[in-house]
Amino acid sequence: MTAPVSASVLLRQFTALVDEKGPHPPEPSDAGQSLAVGAAGTALLFVEGAWHGQPWGPAHRLITEAAAGAINAGDTGGLFLGATAIAFLLSTTPPDRDHLYADARAVLHRQVTALAHRRSDVAHLRLRAGGPLSFADYDLFYGLTGIGAYLLQTDPGSSALGRVLEYLVALTRPRSLNGSDLPGWWVHHDPRRAQSDRFPGGHTNLGTAHGIAGPLLLLAKALRAGIQVDGHCAAIRTICDFLDTWRQDTPKGPWWPNYLSHEDLQRRHPRQDIPGKPSWCYGTTGIARSGQLAGIALGDTNLQALYEDALYRALTDRAQFRAVVDVGLCHGWAGIYQTVVRAAADSNDPRLPHLRHQLAKALITHARPNTAKGRGLLDGAAGTALALSTLAHSKPPDNGWDACLLID
Repeated sequence: MTAPVSASVLLRQFTALVDEKGPHPPEPSDAGQSLAVGAAGTALLFVEGAWHGQPWGPAHRLITEAAAGAINAGDTGGLFLGATAIAFLLSTTPPDRDHLYADARAVLHRQVTALAHRRSDVAHLRLRAGGPLSFADYDLFYGLTGIGAYLLQTDPGSSALGRVLEYLVALTRPRSLNGSDLPGWWVHHDPRRAQSDRFPGGHTNLGTAHGIAGPLLLLAKALRAGIQVDGHCAAIRTICDFLDTWRQDTPKGPWWPNYLSHEDLQRRHPRQDIPGKPSWCYGTTGIARSGQLAGIALGDTNLQALYEDALYRALTDRAQFRAVVDVGLCHGWAGIYQTVVRAAADSNDPRLPHLRHQLAKALITHARPNTAKGRGLLDGAAGTALALSTLAHSKPPDNGWDACLLID
């Protein structure tokens, strides 16, 4: 029988894959600025390595690659692309390297602050006018939740973060469209950002990456840190009530649908009839972390216990466990493991630390460099390597890289 590979060995293998030299396929000019697939994301792996005594050269090379050329500081950018992505990356460097990037970080921070104010103003106007929303208005990847995640990490007392939080509070107020009451975060497109017959008029999303669990995470984290705006607690309660309404209770534990159509809302029952993958981006893992943090922030131990139980039961249900076939951060074992590490550290439920050890075995079992989907952070080798680094060093990341997932 082959001996199991250790997390440290796998970490070295995945890191070598990310650092591998060779020709790259043609990419858009701003591809390096992508936290999801570009150098901005892969650099986080080498920055984290430097916190553990690894050479700084690879991190600096990738930071330089990510910042090459004109950086996108326009309204199409967000936490996962452009100025906010690079600023987030530079916020994770070890103290002894801060001086190398201080000027660039200051310039980028001013750009992101201006972007947050500008985007918040436009988003507030759109809400008040009853205009159509899209993921890019509020989500974690390109919307105000992601920009807020960066500001909470780097400038928590800023008026820019306050404006973002005020918008997210306003987002939780119901909207009316063609005579129907809809959640405030209803978007005019389908889950793939297109128009489709299955989602006439749009949909509402429950996930962490593009849905309401993302704003809930940011609102809860801010409140836990002592940052509060008018209506803050009520907004958290509104989101939790919505999640409670759409929770599907089964003998094997609760789960939540990925998204809801207008028809689902009218008949008060989702078309989805079984749990999806318990992933960070859409599944119970990400939603449960958001609810757990909401309970902690509100001091509501019953709410916290409900979501901790949901997390444990989802990840010990064989059917849901087998549904996970990916090893990356977004959909797979790396994201699940990293989220549970954070959840277990905050948990009142003694089962979660034990679950963390079970998931460590799953991550090691499934993490194979030859199955990696590219080198990137979100779906590729860099994200898996970062989760393996957490496992290998038996502690959460030193550089706070997982703040970009809002699970920290």
